[in-house]
Amino acid sequence: MMRSPLLFYCPHAVGIGHLTRSLTLVRALTARFDVTFVSGGTLPPFIRAGRAPIVALPPLGLDEQGALVSGDGRRRLGRALELRRQVLLDTYLSWRPRVVIVELFPFGRPEFAPELEPMLQAARGDSARPLICCSLRDIVLSRANQRDRDDRAMRLLGRYFDAVLVHGDPEFATLEESLAPGVRLPVPVHYTGFVHRNAGSGSASRRPPRSSVVVSAGSGLVGEPLLFTALEAQALVPPESRRRLTLIAGPLLPEDAWRRLRRLAADTPCTMMRRMVPDLGHEMRNATGSVSPCGYNTAMDLVDSGVPALVVPSGGANEEEQMKRARRLEALGAVRVLPAADMTAPRLAEEIAALASFTPTASRLNLSGAERTTHLVEAMLESNDAAAGHAPMLPPIEQTA
Repeated sequence: MMRSPLLFYCPHAVGIGHLTRSLTLVRALTARFDVTFVSGGTLPPFIRAGRAPIVALPPLGLDEQGALVSGDGRRRLGRALELRRQVLLDTYLSWRPRVVIVELFPFGRPEFAPELEPMLQAARGDSARPLICCSLRDIVLSRANQRDRDDRAMRLLGRYFDAVLVHGDPEFATLEESLAPGVRLPVPVHYTGFVHRNAGSGSASRRPPRSSVVVSAGSGLVGEPLLFTALEAQALVPPESRRRLTLIAGPLLPEDAWRRLRRLAADTPCTMMRRMVPDLGHEMRNATGSVSPCGYNTAMDLVDSGVPALVVPSGGANEEEQMKRARRLEALGAVRVLPAADMTAPRLAEEIAALASFTPTASRLNLSGAERTTHLVEAMLESNDAAAGHAPMLPPIEQTA
């Protein structure tokens, strides 16, 4: 059977969270579609997209002030932007996908509009107009100028998109909670359930835990404070109470930070440092406790593994996404929460010790969002082909939160 071509664009510019979730979706979508994956950021060497070919745009990132920078030393920013716009448009025109999925935009990354709008305009003017969807995580970052950003996002949604796919559950968090009051969405919103690469593995498959507490820092890009404080906390624990600590730095931890942490770990008892692991969820399922931030992918690993977990949400006062997710998981009994502002070595040592008596409540969150997304997109495409681009009214997913 012929599979419809699908173009999936992910403009990841910070960390690898967006990239990881997008690739999990891509691997599921390849069961029903002929997928091409377009990457907008630097691709770590371990990244794979399954059967989907990857079109790597000249990579861009964000500096500490949030400004775009070229991730390729051979090209200046202006030249990289020109090339990206042309490559993206050429990819669309040569591929002629029946479905286009854009990760995050227009709810975030407005700086990528100059490269995306020519492709979206071409899609909207195509005689065989494709289905165009926005792919979103459960909680979107709030900003100081939220109303202006939302109004602009709604205009772009209404102009180019057919639907929004929110990879969460409305009983956990709704998209409207991430928007300014009174903002009206011009296209249908479908909640897919949460996207997790090991959906279905479940805490029931956990082996008897080893003696190690796993401290992980997500991608590691801003993980040094958590890892450093964990090492300090370990040194404070009396020998008779000390448990083995395994620290997983993350692939994007800066090399100088990695060297500093390794030197400190060498002088810290019962401690092991690992640069990265192929499957963090596997490590959690075999641990006696976990300490980590609360990004989307890490949170799904925690929920799936059922490990006693302490989360230290990252992000400042204007980036509350992780704290909002953490508090919702805390209310479900899935994790304990330590705000980053309260994290000291003595406090962290106490919280790690408390994990020994913490039994997380088994979560009922739906982690099959990748498979549900595939079925939703397939149904919308069929309706789009039959009704000139009008997305169907689809039954809601079973509420499991």
